[in-house]
Amino acid sequence: MSDLGITALLIAALFLILASGVWIGLTLSGVAWIGMQLFSSRPAGDAMAVTIWGSASSWTLTALPLFVWMGEILFRTRLSQDMFRGLAPWMQGLPGRLLHVNVVGCAIFAAVSGSSAATCATIGKMSLPELARRGYPDSIAIGSLAGAGTLGLLIPPSIIMIVYGVSAEVSISQLFIAGVVPGILLAVLFSGYLMLWAWRHPQQVPPAEGGLTLGRRLSESRHLIPVVLLIAAVLGSIYAGIATATEAAAVGVVGALLVSAAQGSLSWQTFKQSLFGGTRLFCMIALILAGAAFLTLAMGYIGLPRHLAEWIGSLSLSRWQLLLALMVFYIVLGCFLDGISMVVLTMGVILPTVQKAGIDLVWFGIFVVLVVEMAQITPPVGFNLFVLQGMTRREIGWIARVTLPFFFLMVVAVALIYVFPQLVSSLPAQMRG
Repeated sequence: MSDLGITALLIAALFLILASGVWIGLTLSGVAWIGMQLFSSRPAGDAMAVTIWGSASSWTLTALPLFVWMGEILFRTRLSQDMFRGLAPWMQGLPGRLLHVNVVGCAIFAAVSGSSAATCATIGKMSLPELARRGYPDSIAIGSLAGAGTLGLLIPPSIIMIVYGVSAEVSISQLFIAGVVPGILLAVLFSGYLMLWAWRHPQQVPPAEGGLTLGRRLSESRHLIPVVLLIAAVLGSIYAGIATATEAAAVGVVGALLVSAAQGSLSWQTFKQSLFGGTRLFCMIALILAGAAFLTLAMGYIGLPRHLAEWIGSLSLSRWQLLLALMVFYIVLGCFLDGISMVVLTMGVILPTVQKAGIDLVWFGIFVVLVVEMAQITPPVGFNLFVLQGMTRREIGWIARVTLPFFFLMVVAVALIYVFPQLVSSLPAQMRG
């Protein structure tokens, strides 16, 4: 059978098994087993056992459950309410006023969460009722939250960066540091758009609240101290070179427990809920990663990645054409799969082509995270859209429409990191130096 026929058969098997309701991780393992059984001489059962064990016992992967648990702990504390109290007084003077709380709040929470859905849900619970009560239009409030919630993937610590780092065998610490500047850049683009929107629709922006002296603003800012200290502990330990990503994750968990205990919101019940919630999420991700590792091995034995890389190479695409094609590919794929599945499904096939094109894998990791962010707000399987639909009871099509400007801002961010790659590479280079 030709490579095209094998590829079509495996893709058909993938979607057929997915459509039957089987978990993604088991689906990936099943497709890999079919591929090895039919098109390879190596025993599929033996290969599956060795590969899945090797994937699940990876030391690098240890950072993932710890960061997931840290996000779960903070999700159940008063951190979000305290962030709103600390940020709101400083946003009153900006065009768009409290709408910027969505962007800044998501950027801050992203630095201690690592999950786009958790960032969107946590900040949404805090900001949407307050913004509605003060008279801000639902369209811009929900749209900005859906867009800014994707910062949970880009601003470290990021779960998807860990998944990419494991899949591509790239330093997770390097990826974390590389994501800082692009994350800030994207937040600035979002806030800039909100200012432009406020300038064009001044009648829809409620008046500023008076009576906020400098002393009052500084007093309210004290509520930001716990989260700032936690961010400094996690990212500072990595940037200073005194902790690996896994050790920094452990620091983050301890810090999150201390923050929640200091707030008085750490009880035996919340501790259990956070631990069970983190365990469930990690087990789902680990199963997907294990299945993807086996699929990658099967693809290697069949030879599809090499043939695909040769085919793409034969097209003589320039670097920007290759990246444009990959961006469109990931956006389309994001209409059907979640971000983690997208990364683990495609890395084994795409990385040889990317390396052949001479693209730095750390830079490519940030590029992938940005385009996966776009997929978080594309229907029908945009996870942030699902989160907001559950919170607001709005139609998913309406939410996607009001989020569209932020999708295009992400396209601008991708263009900027392509034209100015030092936005990604400067901090990791300093760290290596």
